[in-house]
Amino acid sequence: MLANKMVVVLDPNVPVGVALNAAALLGVGLGSQLPDLIGEGTPDGSGGLHPGICVHPIPILKADAARLRELRAAAASRDGIEVHDINQVARTSRTYEQYLATMSGTKEEDLEYVGLAIYGPRTAVNSLTGALALYR
Repeated sequence: MLANKMVVVLDPNVPVGVALNAAALLGVGLGSQLPDLIGEGTPDGSGGLHPGICVHPIPILKADAARLRELRAAAASRDGIEVHDINQVARTSRTYEQYLATMSGTKEEDLEYVGLAIYGPRTAVNSLTGALALYR
């Protein structure tokens, strides 16, 4: 059994396309910070090569915006937990420069979270997210 766990938590009240985009961005963001998440590449039975994929299953869970805010704060306060977020500023920015400029003028309490990626010790991640339902 893997000692660490990764989950993605999305707001089910946003359009599906927004949720899917948030999940992709969260995976890229967390993956760039934790290169050990990706296993080695492998050949298929015909000799074609395939790049490595995430070594962890990634449950996709759901929580509304208020619960995402609480969950982000709780995860960020724990040692050994990595948390990435996508919020409405990121979602509505047309360029990364616009995102940076808008974020620098936005207080944390004014952010509305669309999704989180949480990674860390299995027991800690389970204690934070174990009561959340699967995103369906």
